[in-house]
Amino acid sequence: MWDLLYYLVLIVLLAGALVGGAWLLRGYLSGTSPTAGFFAPRPDPRIGVIEQASVDGRRKLLLIRRDDVEHLIMTGGPVDVVLETGIGPRRSPRTAEVVEPPATVFSRAPRGFGQAAGGES
Repeated sequence: MWDLLYYLVLIVLLAGALVGGAWLLRGYLSGTSPTAGFFAPRPDPRIGVIEQASVDGRRKLLLIRRDDVEHLIMTGGPVDVVLETGIGPRRSPRTAEVVEPPATVFSRAPRGFGQAAGGES
């Protein structure tokens, strides 16, 4: 009984060493690190839901971006519909308006260091 268990463990260990060696050899022969796939940073996602809004209880509007192009889709009805496609990214305004701050209602002279409120020194 123990001999059978001993040989079974030995076969599993040898098979694991063989698979690990083949994995390392494949990485060596391809010129890349065999662990590069595990520790490499993930690429930026190409697709994503930018915004969503409910139209009614069943239907939703989805703004989806794929490769810097946005698409407006309505889902939840009898048929999903592409409403608009090829929407570019949102542009920033060309000229920014200068907003004047509101006039101060109350102003007082600043106090010096060590002066008490309302006192003179």
